Amino acid sequence: MGTKVRNEAPDGGWGWMIVVSAFIQSALVFGVIRSFGVFFVAFKDHFSEAASTVSWITSMAVAIQQFCSPVASALSNYFGARLVVMLGGSIASLGLIFASLATNLVHLYLSIGLLSGFGWALVFTPSIAAISRYFTKRRTLAMGLAFTGVGISSFAFSPLFQYLLDEYGWQGALLIIAGMMLNLLACGALIRPLTLKEDLALLQRPGASLSHCPAFCQTITDLLDLTLFQHVPFLTFVLVITLINTGYFVPYFHLVAHTRSIGFSEYQAAFLMSATAVSDLVGRLLSGWFADRRSMRLVHILALWTSLTGVSLIVIPFGRTYVLLMLIGIAYGFFSGALTPVVFSLLPEIVGIGRIYGALGLLQMLESVGGLLGAPISGWIYDATGNYTGSFVVAGIFLLLASLVLFGLPSALSCSSPPPASPPEVEEECKPMAVSNALRADQHPRKELSDAAATEVETA
Repeated sequence: MGTKVRNEAPDGGWGWMIVVSAFIQSALVFGVIRSFGVFFVAFKDHFSEAASTVSWITSMAVAIQQFCSPVASALSNYFGARLVVMLGGSIASLGLIFASLATNLVHLYLSIGLLSGFGWALVFTPSIAAISRYFTKRRTLAMGLAFTGVGISSFAFSPLFQYLLDEYGWQGALLIIAGMMLNLLACGALIRPLTLKEDLALLQRPGASLSHCPAFCQTITDLLDLTLFQHVPFLTFVLVITLINTGYFVPYFHLVAHTRSIGFSEYQAAFLMSATAVSDLVGRLLSGWFADRRSMRLVHILALWTSLTGVSLIVIPFGRTYVLLMLIGIAYGFFSGALTPVVFSLLPEIVGIGRIYGALGLLQMLESVGGLLGAPISGWIYDATGNYTGSFVVAGIFLLLASLVLFGLPSALSCSSPPPASPPEVEEECKPMAVSNALRADQHPRKELSDAAATEVETA
């Protein structure tokens, strides 16, 4: 049976079903993580543990989700994205089922933190990479639509989880959420295999093979795409995103406390965060629409949103009235939401669409350092000064620095579009075995295929 190889991404068609799949998975993964604080008091009271000890449950899940992203990339390169996402959904659900049987916090660390966190890692990276492969011109809009699932579910899940907690207790609530996680299997089933001409070109890219490396070592290098550590533009981009992450999440930790410390009520602080979340949602959508108009290069758009996010963080301490603080919070939410889809749309331009699985996995793992450092740094500044002014200012400086480092990317100072980051072209007629191997990332596990396999190149 012939295998179709597309010259370029379809930029629509079934790709919109991939967006629906990513929307649902982002809602289920990050919506649950963001709303899991509802269980905080229940766990604390039931197990009679300190707040800091209970907090490790969610922190461990987030850390595992990011650090295990390269594993998701390697498995996607070997088995294909569809199977990996479905496997991740099953593991995430299983972790929550085990959590409902927990008799101490160690059980919750292992079930939610380790098992569900690993399952979420297998879901997120392949789903986002699949959008990158299906879209080119509308990629940022597609990313923006997919990530709106996070904002919408953050609103819906917190009251829903509280209701489940009140009605069924934390054990019953976790079982119901485990059932919700099984919808990730349907999300994975929606990811159709797609083979692009660039996948074939990757077979002949210079430096892809390490002759001095044993066969097993070479296999690991290929699956994880470790040659990206020799890719200077990619490493520059990793540094940018790490700097962004160091300051990006500070308002999630300290904005409510800062609002309370300057004399506003807890309800006013909560409403401020809700307004910030709404503007974050709007920012993601408008950013995708604006970026796909191609009136500016993506690297310049990312620099713009990053610098504006940094400025909005720096001016938070100057919001002494509630109206002014609300306006600043809305501005921060919009700008921080706007930069998110651009980050994932710019990555394929830097490394090429054929290497998106490995690049996204390594980026997720390395950028987690910034997310882990941001909260302790801001907390240390608060302890040293007694207020949150320094925390927000330093967080903003990290983002402004990131916007400057962005211009270290090749051709970033030019207003003309850069050439696509793709490996050398290959001949139109490829050996059947080479084609079969190239298709493994989206269609086949790595195994020997018949030399009789045919290839049909579909023109754009």
